[in-house]
Amino acid sequence: MNGRDSVDPIGQSRVLARTMARTKITVQDSDAKPYDRTASPALVEVRLTETFTGDIDGESTVRALQVLGADRSASLVSVQRFRGRLGGRHGTFVLQGSEIVENGKIKAAWFVVPGSGTGDLSGLRGEGGFEGHFGKGSDGTLDYWFE
Repeated sequence: MNGRDSVDPIGQSRVLARTMARTKITVQDSDAKPYDRTASPALVEVRLTETFTGDIDGESTVRALQVLGADRSASLVSVQRFRGRLGGRHGTFVLQGSEIVENGKIKAAWFVVPGSGTGDLSGLRGEGGFEGHFGKGSDGTLDYWFE
C-alpha cells in the first residue's frame, strides 16, 4: 500500500480520488537576513508573505532557510501555512518545500504535511510544486486527495 491508497472499514485497499489544482502565487512582502556569513556560501533566513489565486485561493506565510552562492544561485528548504480555499473547501494546511534558484528562476517541489489540514481541509494530502522568478511570482500545482 502506498500514500495514495486507503483501507476501508473491512480492510480492503482502495485508491483515493486525486485532483490537480493550479494557482498563481504572488509575493506580497519579503525579507532576507543572513545568519551565517563566516564562510561561503552564506546562510540566509527568508520570510515571505504570498497570495494564491486560482484553484488554491488565499494567503500564506513562508519561512525558508537558504544557502546562497556568490553567483546568486541558491538552495532552500521551506515551510508555509496556507489559509484559504482549495477546491471550494476552506481551512488551513502546511506545505513543506525544497527549492532551487538559478539565474533568478526558482523551481520547487512541495508536499502537504500529513495531519496539518484544518476545517474543511482536514485529512488533506498532496504533492506538487511551482516555477517562476524568485521573489516575484510563480505558477504552482498541487495534486491532492483526502484520507
